[in-house]
Amino acid sequence: MNLDFNKNKDGLIPAIIQDNKTSKVLMLGYLNKESLSLTLSSETVYFYSRTKQRIWKKGEESGNELKLVSIKEDCDNDTVLIKVNPLGPVCHTGEDTCFNEENQSIDFIDEIESVIEDRKNNPIDSSYVSSLFKKGTNKIAQKVGEEAIELVIESKDDDNERLFLNEGADLLFHYLILLQEKGYKLNDVLNVLKLRNKSTTKLK
Repeated sequence: MNLDFNKNKDGLIPAIIQDNKTSKVLMLGYLNKESLSLTLSSETVYFYSRTKQRIWKKGEESGNELKLVSIKEDCDNDTVLIKVNPLGPVCHTGEDTCFNEENQSIDFIDEIESVIEDRKNNPIDSSYVSSLFKKGTNKIAQKVGEEAIELVIESKDDDNERLFLNEGADLLFHYLILLQEKGYKLNDVLNVLKLRNKSTTKLK
């Protein structure tokens, strides 16, 4: 890359951060030569903070890192487009993007599974998912059972469909964690259903 860090007096260039899967613009940051070098070598996005006056890794506190996919410079060599796979919400407010836009795709389950896998392989002390993996299979299975019971209870209450949907989301989330613990993903379960469907069709 032939980036012109000298065009601005502060030696910084703007970096537009884009989700590799959804093409949604997630945020705008700034790079200096050191943060660019760290980003390329670690495949995790680093910025230079104009507020803190230092290099910082996105997600260094929250764990919501930006995994590098590609970097491209613009026609004037003074701005870069960085495509990433985000490990969770990008904005410090908890929103998907710093522009308060929802960032979901058809592959949203894949994104959740990627985050779960990362929390398993790279544990974070403050992460609920990492804490479950640390406690082992029995604890994760217990959580799945608890969420299933709560879903059944809410399904009998016609007054609050929102709670019913929330419990369904909790059950699915913990099931994804259990699958990861056992070395599988949701697609493995779907493949079983596909095989059953083919078998049923043949019998008919």
